[in-house]
Amino acid sequence: MPELTGVGDGVMRELEAAFPGLDIMVRGNRITLTGDEEAVAGAASVIDALASILTEGVPVTADLARESARIVRAGRQSAAGPHAAGPAALLTRSILSSRGRTIRPKTEGQAAYVHAIERNTVTFGIGPAGTGKTYLAMAQAVAALQSRRVSRIVLTRPAVEAGERLGFLPGSLADKIDPYLRPLYDALHDMVDPESIPRLMEAGTIEVAPLAYMRGRTLNDAFIILDEAQNTTREQMKMFLTRLGFGSTMVVTGDVTQVDLPGTGQSGLRAARDILDGIDDIAFCHLGAHDVVRHRLVSDIITAYAQSEDARTHSRKGGRS
Repeated sequence: MPELTGVGDGVMRELEAAFPGLDIMVRGNRITLTGDEEAVAGAASVIDALASILTEGVPVTADLARESARIVRAGRQSAAGPHAAGPAALLTRSILSSRGRTIRPKTEGQAAYVHAIERNTVTFGIGPAGTGKTYLAMAQAVAALQSRRVSRIVLTRPAVEAGERLGFLPGSLADKIDPYLRPLYDALHDMVDPESIPRLMEAGTIEVAPLAYMRGRTLNDAFIILDEAQNTTREQMKMFLTRLGFGSTMVVTGDVTQVDLPGTGQSGLRAARDILDGIDDIAFCHLGAHDVVRHRLVSDIITAYAQSEDARTHSRKGGRS
């Protein structure tokens, strides 16, 4: 019961916030719900799901309770679609167990993203910062390598600065490109023994390289991740996608709201979304503010900026009419 109710009854408080008018009382091993019928039924479904999640060995947190309540509410509004699977089925899925912890999707959107990667040859993960686009793709890549479904992992991203001009960096070519590829290294170190990474890279089992190095190659039996794809040009995106070889899986991640390309060139990620949507074996997964798994404020910040951009767009349209 303490695990189910959370530290300081934090889980129960999340449920009361999710279902207005609901009152929860915990006495010993008994939970009493009072309120209108719909709220009580919804909260009861969430509590049942959280109990099932606990039996799978997944710790129940306030964040997990909030997402479970969101899934249950969406499922009660529409019995069709991914919501029908329920929180327990969506949030107990294990992708990779590494270094004493298990990596799982933490939101419904992340669960759909993971499912799409498994079912499609090319998957686009589009969404704001903190939604786990790159991290979950990396976990899928390491899991595929460990199970011998692929023979190598190729990680790449365009070398474009985020609104700053860093000038000529000192050192060798590896030193110059390292800052651009550091986020990929960080995720990799979370999932693979750091001592084995140099050996795997030397053997070519794991390759981390800037996008420019992909031209002219054909990548067979590989799990390939293109990160920060919003900073590719239309031509670079076409070049990358046509590197696909037999037995390979591609994941392309990016945030179309944070394009750092100089000038007025069209983002390759935006172009790909328009050109390739609807092609069989290519999936587009759109993650949103509710899929952010960083600090709660990150989700609020993303939502606030999105609302501000919508207001600016509406104002510009109104000015032209």
